[in-house]
Amino acid sequence: MSDVLLIVDVQNDFLPGGALAVPDGDAVIEPINRLARSFEDVVITQDWHPPGHISFAASHPGRAAFETIDLPYGNQVLWPVHCVQGTAGAALASALDVPHAQLIIRKGLHATIDSYSAFMEADRRTPTGLAGYLREHGFTRLFVTGLATDFCVAWTALDGRAAGFEVSVIEDACRAIDLNGSLARAWRDMAQLGVKRL
Repeated sequence: MSDVLLIVDVQNDFLPGGALAVPDGDAVIEPINRLARSFEDVVITQDWHPPGHISFAASHPGRAAFETIDLPYGNQVLWPVHCVQGTAGAALASALDVPHAQLIIRKGLHATIDSYSAFMEADRRTPTGLAGYLREHGFTRLFVTGLATDFCVAWTALDGRAAGFEVSVIEDACRAIDLNGSLARAWRDMAQLGVKRL
């Protein structure tokens, strides 16, 4: 098979009640579980930050969550503390039922670089190894689901296209944060690069 389902960051901190809850985030779980049964090959990503990560507003005294700052690798949204390694918030949602997933890619684990994409850290130089894994296994078509549409899903889809894969985002298996028009921008950017919207 040349198709792979990619499940992005369906973790407790992004679900209702979590530290960085995506509105209606838990609504992605049932469609993802249903979709996963149709895919032989599944990859999961997991946001996995060390304590004091550079993307946390708490790491920048006097700054508030959702402000932006310039860091050596570019503009960075400051987030509430979330998905800290080994915490319950960083765990995959317990209702996610994908026992046949072959690979979990952990991202955002470097203290001084954020990472939205499953393919590349935010410095745009540090790869996660996902592209190599997909190529070695002969995958050519990537179907992306998860959280959040306008950040980790979109960056993953865009980088997947840039790496030469055919990419589709399954809209009803994603939810967005939609920060200052970020959702409309994300769909526009994805369409321009040839990401399909299903």
